[in-house]
Amino acid sequence: MCLAIPAEIEELLDGDMAKCRVGKSDTFVTVSTMLLEEPPAIGDFLIVHAGFALRKLDPLEAQESLRLLRQMANIEEGTPGGF
Repeated sequence: MCLAIPAEIEELLDGDMAKCRVGKSDTFVTVSTMLLEEPPAIGDFLIVHAGFALRKLDPLEAQESLRLLRQMANIEEGTPGGF
């Protein structure tokens, strides 16, 4: 199964690339921004899939998506904090 994830731009790199943080973790991904309709900025949230930023996200939408993903991971791991 493939999953698109929200990520926040931490740094803009050369060649339509961006370094993004996933949630509040120490997980970073480098993604291509070439598919976006407008140039991104540091602090923008993106929906990322297979190394490409598909679109910008509203910050509240990104936070809610991350919350739901954490909740699903907790359920999968059997950790309290599920539904």
